[in-house]
Amino acid sequence: QVQLVESGGGLVQAGGSLRLSCAFSGGTFSSYAMGWFRQAPGKERDFVAVIQRGGGNTYYADSVKGRFTISRDNAKNTVDLQMNSLKPEDTAVYYCAASGGFVYTAAQMYRYWGQGTQVTVSA
Repeated sequence: QVQLVESGGGLVQAGGSLRLSCAFSGGTFSSYAMGWFRQAPGKERDFVAVIQRGGGNTYYADSVKGRFTISRDNAKNTVDLQMNSLKPEDTAVYYCAASGGFVYTAAQMYRYWGQGTQVTVSA
């Protein structure tokens, strides 16, 4: 059974940086496209970024483009999200997710989800 475990969340001031990491186990990591989503209180879960199985292609939400970078290490079974120039509106629980191999931005297309890690950006 595929399991995803996020780490790296925390409290940071606006303008600061955080790096989230997601550890994958229980399957063949390189078979999955990996995405990051976030959910703020009272809001829907929103797409943040996705990376192709081989790591060659990435796609970002407009709200994070130029500030966030998604990367993966298929040897270590990890996917990271480097977040720079953080804003208070980036405050949310961030989730790592694995799709069936294709690049999707819709949450319902992802088969496996982590438990989430809280990111709080203070003004």
